[in-house]
Amino acid sequence: MSGIDSVLKENRLFQPSDEFRTNATVSGMEGYNALCEKATADYEGFWADLGRNLLSWKKPFTQILNQDNPPFFKWFEDGLINVSYNCLDRHLESKANKVAIIFEADDGSVTRVTYRELYHRVCQFANGLKSLGVVKGDRVVIYMPHTVEAVIAMQACARIGAIHSVVFGGFSAGALRDRIQDAAAKLVITANESIRGGKPTPLKSMVDEALGLGGCDSVEKVIVFQRTSNKPEHWNAERNVWWHKLVQDQADVCEPEWVESEHPLFILYTSGSTGKPKGVQHSSAGYLLGTQVTMKWVFDYKETDVYWCTADVGWITGHSYIAYGPLGIGATQVVFEGVPTYPDASRFWQMIEKHEVTTFYTAPTAIRSLIKLGGDLPKQYDLSSLRLLGTVGEPINPDAWMWYYETIGGGRCPIVDTWWQTETGCNMIAPLPGAVAIKPGSCTLPIPGIMADIVDESGAPVSTGKGGFLVISKPWPSMVRNIWGDSERFAKTYFPEDYNGKLYLAGDSAHYDENGYIWIMGRIDDVLNVSGHRLGTMEIESALAANPLVAEAAVVGKPHDIKGEAVVAYVVLKGQRPEGDDAKRIAKELREWVAHEIGKIAQPDEIRFGDNLPKTRSGKIMRRLLRDIAKGQEITADTSTLENPAILEQLRQSAI
Repeated sequence: MSGIDSVLKENRLFQPSDEFRTNATVSGMEGYNALCEKATADYEGFWADLGRNLLSWKKPFTQILNQDNPPFFKWFEDGLINVSYNCLDRHLESKANKVAIIFEADDGSVTRVTYRELYHRVCQFANGLKSLGVVKGDRVVIYMPHTVEAVIAMQACARIGAIHSVVFGGFSAGALRDRIQDAAAKLVITANESIRGGKPTPLKSMVDEALGLGGCDSVEKVIVFQRTSNKPEHWNAERNVWWHKLVQDQADVCEPEWVESEHPLFILYTSGSTGKPKGVQHSSAGYLLGTQVTMKWVFDYKETDVYWCTADVGWITGHSYIAYGPLGIGATQVVFEGVPTYPDASRFWQMIEKHEVTTFYTAPTAIRSLIKLGGDLPKQYDLSSLRLLGTVGEPINPDAWMWYYETIGGGRCPIVDTWWQTETGCNMIAPLPGAVAIKPGSCTLPIPGIMADIVDESGAPVSTGKGGFLVISKPWPSMVRNIWGDSERFAKTYFPEDYNGKLYLAGDSAHYDENGYIWIMGRIDDVLNVSGHRLGTMEIESALAANPLVAEAAVVGKPHDIKGEAVVAYVVLKGQRPEGDDAKRIAKELREWVAHEIGKIAQPDEIRFGDNLPKTRSGKIMRRLLRDIAKGQEITADTSTLENPAILEQLRQSAI
């Protein structure tokens, strides 16, 4: 790859207000630069100070970073710690009666759980796990609705040193079986049903089906939380245990299992692969430190905040910024079981008003969907409690960014556009909101202590405006430690020999702008080669989404005899899906729009209109399916996680 051409230009800058800057944890660029200089001068000492100040240890560490066996780096390895203790016990003296979780169920009912109550419930469930023979190092698969109990299950595993692997409740029985099998799980924790958007999903039946597929002989027990009144279709009394019966006679105190800093906290399987599941393995101390640092710096945590991350615990965002980050720092947070469009598209805004949310963290795809379904709805609600907004999961196009900034934040709330991955464990590149001026569509600058760079194929830094590979040049505490059971794959995937095994390859393309800000251009495999120009898909998508008619767009490539690759755009309009002559007219307008915005080279050769795009239940666009459709290939990938599988056939037949 000779380089990736950046075609998106954005010059608007929004400085933090004087009030926000004055009260911020990291205040002004002077504060940001001071932290960066400290990290550069003494990298290990920088992280060691944070580790000592932000975490509670049973045995303090004396070793900081072990680089003897790269890329298998170790942090704080002679320390002893317990993640659940850090999230619960250490808050009991000063915050026992503080609300830890405001849980809003799908039907709108609200439950508040204090730190004392959460501590006792976690201890009871941890004792229940121990009564079933679960010990340190055992793997436990959690396949749960997005409820308080899911967080309790994760914390209970951490408390006794068991390694949890949360599987998103939308995965198929086959996908669940693969993950149980790869982790050799001793136990599965599930519910009779989950409820999302008023619709039940029979999770217990999915577990039964998964175990019935074979290869899951390691599973000894299945714990079932009774989320609804409906009884499971089948009940194996030898294997199945009701959650409420398991905990009813358990003590509500459970001494934590103090584990080594490098003890695996969890395995999280990355979605989207058609091959063997890839189990990302995270440590205990280093991972927790990353979540604490970023809660303080990126989310500028204040003791009075009501924080809300809309992710599901089935994904890394739900791990880092629901189950561990907010609880570790002692925050009050909202946990929401449902979907943003039920009973209508005002649900998020209603909840922000009702719970007086101050910090709101969601995905660009949710923002774009809510613009399409009711861009004016937020004006009906009092969103004045908000002081900070965030985005996660993929780059946000400037048009959606501006709507979020003006309509939701009222022009007063900084937006922390966060770049990170399952493998990084925590936010890596994001504006510290009281220091860094924000720019629509850019994740801006690395957080202090994260040594990010953009390089070409040889590992040399690229010039301003020229795209390349996003890499991290130094190990950081919250980084992935291994791929469960496949060390060779770990090294080849993340520390390729192309860079002498010394650079972490993120798999994203990026470029620097004239302010030194980082722009994510898309996954490396989403880069298009059009007539010798390498174009990032995100930039074409942003151009399309900037058109007043367009709610959302996704761009992929398909082979072209002359150009090398042709640009195929999938477009969702704010109004009805066009057909016939209307579709041709709007497609022509959009091609001309893209030509005007970024140049004729980026004009879509083909436009397909849909009512929506194929997305997982977490809101991620499944671009590999769009590539298959564009190429006219049969879809062989697992589509069980799709929220809307019927859309695939609609998109097949809509080429213009």
